[in-house]
Amino acid sequence: MKLDDAAARLEALGNPTRLKIYRILVRAGEEGMAVGRLQDRLEIAASTLSHHLKALITVGLVTQTREGTTLVCHTNYDLMRGLINYLNEECCAEGTCPPNVAKVSKVAA
Repeated sequence: MKLDDAAARLEALGNPTRLKIYRILVRAGEEGMAVGRLQDRLEIAASTLSHHLKALITVGLVTQTREGTTLVCHTNYDLMRGLINYLNEECCAEGTCPPNVAKVSKVAA
């Protein structure tokens, strides 16, 4: 992953509402979650949710599919794992990790 791509994704997650949306979608699993259900869970206006989803979709962290008349949001798990690996890949590369910081093994993408 390139530095600019990682920065854009982390910037998108830097907003508390977007981070909350993303965590809900990560928990939803492969099935994803309908936009209406997501809106109900967050108790926010549709336009606000749309704005935040657009930011997550633009950087590739979230995708949307249409199932009949329902718009469903999905986490891009491969991209999520790639971002986590990017953050972790050089952990303690120039020194010894403290005892309470174990380098996480790479997650298969």
